[in-house]
Amino acid sequence: MRREVLLGIVTIAVFLVMALVAFPDGAAALVVVLVLSLIFLGIFRHYADDKELVTNVFLAALLLRLGFGIIVHVFDLRGFFGGDALTYDFRGDLLMHSWVGSGQILDPMTLQAFSPSSPGWGMYYVVGFLYLLVGKNIFAAQSFCGVIGAATAPMVYFCALRIFGNRPVAKTSALVVALFPSFVIWSGQLLKDGLIIFLLVLAITMLLRLQEKLDFVALALLFLSLGGILTLRFYIFYMVAVAVAGSFVVGVSSTPGSLFRRTAALVILGLGVTYFGITRSATQDINKYGSLERIQVSRGDLAQSAGSGFGEDVDVSTTQGAIGAIPIGFTYLMFAPFPWEAASVRQLITLPEVFLWWGMMPLLVYGLWWAIRHKLRSALPVLIFTLMLTLAYSVFQGNVGTAYRQRTQIQVFLFIFISVGWQLYKERIEDRRMTRLSRQRQIEHALRARAQQS
Repeated sequence: MRREVLLGIVTIAVFLVMALVAFPDGAAALVVVLVLSLIFLGIFRHYADDKELVTNVFLAALLLRLGFGIIVHVFDLRGFFGGDALTYDFRGDLLMHSWVGSGQILDPMTLQAFSPSSPGWGMYYVVGFLYLLVGKNIFAAQSFCGVIGAATAPMVYFCALRIFGNRPVAKTSALVVALFPSFVIWSGQLLKDGLIIFLLVLAITMLLRLQEKLDFVALALLFLSLGGILTLRFYIFYMVAVAVAGSFVVGVSSTPGSLFRRTAALVILGLGVTYFGITRSATQDINKYGSLERIQVSRGDLAQSAGSGFGEDVDVSTTQGAIGAIPIGFTYLMFAPFPWEAASVRQLITLPEVFLWWGMMPLLVYGLWWAIRHKLRSALPVLIFTLMLTLAYSVFQGNVGTAYRQRTQIQVFLFIFISVGWQLYKERIEDRRMTRLSRQRQIEHALRARAQQS
């Protein structure tokens, strides 16, 4: 009870500060937060057995993201933490004015950015639609992203519970995603990272649901999440699609009913993405931006970024070069920034989190090993997607800051396996304690028996 009271007090305080600190923008932002939060809480509490847990996890995640967002807004730190937010704000406003017919004539480059043939176009439409409702308000748009980021934590709870059926594992996974600093930073601003992570977890969770039964709500949500991912970061769409297809194929060899259910879901999903042109759009994007030569150009630009590039001499324009780039890319993707290479304040302030992340590696290995041995079929979608995205980022990442930021798309699932490792470790410790107690009791019993005999 004391925890709930404290959480309620902090929630009211954050909401008041949010509304007053940048009035009237703050008040509009608070309305967005309240409406969206009530929708998410209603859904989560409807499907959760432990309603109190998912509510507290969501609120804790939300308060951290809103609090961080207030600091960013008040002290004008968007250029320091995430300059892309200013681009989304500017172009989203242009798009909104073009819809209502009150904007300036857009130049060809801006028009191209709004086209579905341009990568990442979806974020401009999200901001534009929000500005259509509340007016140009970067604080409200940022808070919208904060709510979506907070909703990721309960979604991770549902995802982990479907994979392992273990509530302590699901609870730990959700708490880590709710509280881990990098998740707060990247989902507490007007950036697409938080939206992508939420859609990824939603897609995998709905996929796991469809493996159990043919649920048309889950099918619709999987379809929508795939479409959303395509509009934000098109190449991730392919990786999720492979994970979807692979998990259905591997799971086919059970009962005739299961075979029908999985085949029907896959066919309906395939027809849907084809009918709405999702596969055509994805194919156009991959043909335009997915060649090794184009990847090399992008990677070279990242590697030449001042102070945070790496592997400038790496050439991924050939298959052999791309494969050869994986070891160094994987090292930086999973473990950077390194203390001895920290060259800026932004890298220095991430080091405590980096050390914590390094300390989790044994638990990650332990959890992965156990999941592959005992829960391979249910964990397969997560394993396929995580492996593919890790390899892809290992090839074309050439910047420490970008690698640190995009690592969250992988970490959100790795934390589930880390939670498995942590639970196994605690169980081993408990087993050893119980074994020691049992031995002590046996010794005490033997000593009492000898004393009685003597």
